[in-house]
Amino acid sequence: MNHDFAINEALRAAMAQRLAAFPRQSQSGEGLKRAAVTMTVVDDGYGQGAFILTKRAPRMNRHAGQWALPGGRLDPGETPEQAGLRELHEEVNLELGAAAILGRLDDYPTRSGYLITPVVIWAGSKAELVPNPAEVASIHRIAFRDLFVPGSPEFVSIPESDRPVIRMPLAGSSIHAPTAAVLYQFREVALAGRATRVAHLEQPVFAWR
Repeated sequence: MNHDFAINEALRAAMAQRLAAFPRQSQSGEGLKRAAVTMTVVDDGYGQGAFILTKRAPRMNRHAGQWALPGGRLDPGETPEQAGLRELHEEVNLELGAAAILGRLDDYPTRSGYLITPVVIWAGSKAELVPNPAEVASIHRIAFRDLFVPGSPEFVSIPESDRPVIRMPLAGSSIHAPTAAVLYQFREVALAGRATRVAHLEQPVFAWR
């Protein structure tokens, strides 16, 4: 496919249309803690579409130093959209309103006890990002085209599960599920217009706790 993702209103409209047409699957999340993660659209510095990926601060209580999408647990009474916008402000100092929401992807249950709702958000070409050092070690703008490199995603087998483990080669590293599952579905649905499911995809054992 054409990997020109110029950051403009045509891209925004196309992504919103694909997300609206996607028959997303929600889950009840019984026994799981509710959380939201954000796929936030920014520019890559050269006028092309990108998304925000962070490296978690090294002194975090959970998953310190790992790659992550901005997000976190829902506060009482919050929707995933409200939580996603709040977490963007808290983690990378990006303040956006409800009009920035483009849509949701499928709920994804994690081995560590969360039900994640991914929210796609448009920040556009003038987003200024500043990391909150208590939560974020560094902020990275990952170009959409990097999601389409040959051989991505990778699927591997592990003895602990009969489900395939997904990982995405990005930023000189391997991004694992649950983040990798969200990235893959975002690529398929929002960028390529393909209705692809990911809730069955497994996470590596180190992410189970």
